[in-house]
Amino acid sequence: MRPSAGNERPPGRPVSGFVPGFAAGAPPPAAGASPFGAAAPLARPGGPAGPFAPPTQQQGPPVAQAAASPRGPFGAAPPAAMGGYRGPPPPQGSFGAGPPPPGPFSAAPPPQGPFGMAPPAQGPFGAAPPPSQGPFGATTPPSQGPIGAAPPPQGPFSATPTQGPFGATRPPQGPFGAVPSSQGPFGTAPPPFRPPPSALLQPQSPTGNTMPSPTYVRPPPVQSQPQPVQGYYPGGPNPQFPPSRPSFQQPMQNMPPPSMGPPSSYSNQPAYPTTGPPMGTLQTLVEDFQSLSVSSAPGSLDPGVDVNGLPRPLYGDEEPAKVLEAFPLNCHPRYFRLTTHTIPASQSLVSRWHLPLGAVVHPLAEAPDGEEVPVVNFGSAGVIRCRRCRTYINPYATFADAGRKWRCNLCTLLNDVPGEYFCALDASGRRFDADQRPELSKGTVEFVAPTEYMVRPPMPPSYFFLIDVSVSAVRSGLLEVVAKTIKSCLDDLLGFPRTQIGFLTFDSTLHFHNFKSSLSQPQMMVVADLDDVFLPLPDDLLVNLVDSRHVVESFLDNLPNMFQDNVNVESALGPALKAAFMVMGQIGGKLLVFQSTLPSLGIGRLRLRGDDVRAYGTDKEHILRIPEDPFYKQMAAEFTKNQIAVDIFSLSDKYCDIASLGSLAKYTGGQVYHYPSFQATTHGEKLKHELSRDLTRETAWESVMRIRCGKGVRFTTYHGHFMLRSTDLLALPAVDSDKAFAMQLSLEETLMTTQTVYFQVALLYTSSSGERRIRVHTAAAPVVTDLGEMYRQADTGAIVSVLARIAVENSLSDKLDSVRQQLQLKLVKSLKEYRNLYVVQHRIGGRLIYPESLRYLPLYILALCKSLALRGGYADVSLDERCAAGFSIMILPARRLLNFIYPSLYRLDEVLTVEPDMIDGALKRLPLTLQCLDTAGLYLLDDGFTFLVWLGRMLQPELMNDILGVSLSNFPDLSKDSVERM
Repeated sequence: MRPSAGNERPPGRPVSGFVPGFAAGAPPPAAGASPFGAAAPLARPGGPAGPFAPPTQQQGPPVAQAAASPRGPFGAAPPAAMGGYRGPPPPQGSFGAGPPPPGPFSAAPPPQGPFGMAPPAQGPFGAAPPPSQGPFGATTPPSQGPIGAAPPPQGPFSATPTQGPFGATRPPQGPFGAVPSSQGPFGTAPPPFRPPPSALLQPQSPTGNTMPSPTYVRPPPVQSQPQPVQGYYPGGPNPQFPPSRPSFQQPMQNMPPPSMGPPSSYSNQPAYPTTGPPMGTLQTLVEDFQSLSVSSAPGSLDPGVDVNGLPRPLYGDEEPAKVLEAFPLNCHPRYFRLTTHTIPASQSLVSRWHLPLGAVVHPLAEAPDGEEVPVVNFGSAGVIRCRRCRTYINPYATFADAGRKWRCNLCTLLNDVPGEYFCALDASGRRFDADQRPELSKGTVEFVAPTEYMVRPPMPPSYFFLIDVSVSAVRSGLLEVVAKTIKSCLDDLLGFPRTQIGFLTFDSTLHFHNFKSSLSQPQMMVVADLDDVFLPLPDDLLVNLVDSRHVVESFLDNLPNMFQDNVNVESALGPALKAAFMVMGQIGGKLLVFQSTLPSLGIGRLRLRGDDVRAYGTDKEHILRIPEDPFYKQMAAEFTKNQIAVDIFSLSDKYCDIASLGSLAKYTGGQVYHYPSFQATTHGEKLKHELSRDLTRETAWESVMRIRCGKGVRFTTYHGHFMLRSTDLLALPAVDSDKAFAMQLSLEETLMTTQTVYFQVALLYTSSSGERRIRVHTAAAPVVTDLGEMYRQADTGAIVSVLARIAVENSLSDKLDSVRQQLQLKLVKSLKEYRNLYVVQHRIGGRLIYPESLRYLPLYILALCKSLALRGGYADVSLDERCAAGFSIMILPARRLLNFIYPSLYRLDEVLTVEPDMIDGALKRLPLTLQCLDTAGLYLLDDGFTFLVWLGRMLQPELMNDILGVSLSNFPDLSKDSVERM
């Protein structure tokens, strides 16, 4: 057995490997070259000398003194020869690596720092100084103790290489190893060695031991910053650092970093990096992030990270309300929000931003509390617009020539003011009536569009229902739930008294229904020819609801019984879509499709391709998530051209290829609803709620949307459910208050010449009342040259919304694992870039920092990677569920999207005894951690689409009997299954 060499790692100490040649700094000057000179770099045999030279092979037996010398309580024996760095030595004395005093501690050889004395050809860095020298060549007389007889001290800035600030031959050492004796307490040490690669934000040692996660604390004040500004501090406000924020338009000078991790137990991260950020693959960035230490300090009793101190988004989405303080004339952020509410002044800033530069638009969002969107009718003057860029008049337009001209804020063109719109100006050049005109004082306004904005008379709101009546729909109870829900919503349908309604049922044949107002009962006509579909009646298939109300109600009452004996298992969805197009083509409207089985007959039939486990992890994986038959995309294009939006309700207990059916909703501005293994007793209430919301929410019909922006920027990519009619015109047959859109922008110029960039969203649509209107949202953002200001004004909700849509689209052409890695890469690059802004100015060491505005971004990226649309592979989520989740992510506004990927968790058993009117105040949102779950508790998880009730194993039986009327003794043990599913 090999005898101990004296350098074995004590238990519990991390072991680091060695990465040759990684992030090597420039060689420091020779000792004595200046009063603050560093020690000479160690030699590397056969190659250039440098402080990161790899160790050489040991050519002879180890020095006997290293193994024979006993170890004192404050001394460390020299390390034996090894191929890489094996972690720090045991703790030193109060004065570091100085020679031990005579007495009981004199048996050990002179202690060493982590880069200290080793025999020749030993240690992690090759050749070492002679044994009589310190780690950096400073000779130590043997007769001196830590504060022994030494030459007279010369102060902390002594130029004598062998003296420290107290006259000692060896200066004190911190946890970061030996410091050259030529340096005072403010000297600059040579760049230390970096440990080996590790997992992102959760470093691991080469032995596989996982280190704790980072604890985010505020950095201590530095002398170069007499008035520090507080960043994010999860432990609560610190009275020593009062909050202070810079002006929105005035970038902070010498701003300290907001939040950072704790000091490392043994960090080799240089205080002043000598290299820039590596611009390589994810592995390269991970290797760089491995130097961020996340463990507690040596000798500390701190067990690690307190998860309660980590930032948690317990209040959901945080709208950037501070934007309105700097630009009070902007529209509310719930209508339009940028990923960062600043515009970079150059392409170089864009390349260092690393996160998407874009915006999220929610044109029909519900107005903030106490506000309404004002409606403006210009009358005979017509809508005031710029004659060159077609921008609508807005609060940022300026007036000149005594009010007879106005200057467009987007293209700077000077336009004439119509005589009917003229008003004099005050001394500051502002119109006297500006406060009385909403278009000049509000960021959001609606204009009544004149007749020139109409291609045809405004259409009436129309609803056409395409219902599958095959045996699976009958047995699941679908027909009964749909019929009762539609009947309950007839009084609340939009557009009364102009509303149009119609129905078509299908299985292996098509069933048309005549709703002529003179009939007492509807008439059903069956068309069995699926290859040549035709309409059996020219009229009365889509009728006015007011005129035929009694016939429609009679049909809904009889619908469940009409097909109760149906045993047909086939589905002719394709021919049914063509028939619906024939009925609605002249008017337009909304088509609601209820599908309970895979289309199997006629055009558009699909095969049972399902999930192929062999495809996952290969280049063919994404084929499962794209439409198999181009018929549905072609039909979507025809529907869009005729102003028909399609909503898909998939209620199958088997695979029904939502990837293909979803194309109908994707390109028509519709929505996909998925109910796996639908049963009316389980999913009936959910279907009733979502169908009622779909029929009664605010909707804009036959609409188009365009987003204009000022000089120097342009929108390049759009994400959502729409048909792109031109480079910047989005065709939306129907858009409602639950749909949002994302887009990315780029700079057209290398260097921006303007100080402010303006944006304007214009939605031209027909209201449910039959009026043609234009809803306009206007916003402004400053142009900045400071990258730190871009990060400080970042909007996490908008960033996650854009990233999520990009990830879903990338999953249609790439593997899921690659998509998740791309998200992580963007996060790592952005955090590293932000850290590089402050690592030199502030002695951060090995701690992770982030801007306060992005404190939740790592958590949301993790949640997004674990969402239904992106997580795992074959066995984690069924293919239909994954595709349905992807379609939902593409349309959700920022607030609902964040709640979807990071659901709300509430404990219910503690509020059951509270008065009903006090429940809202007593119900508190909990972090999604295992520590928050009590085995005796009752919890509710809400992601905006589904309620999940979690019952603790030790929950009181009386509580279950009172709430659900069931006994826990009759329930099987689902804990193992639940854990596997989670």
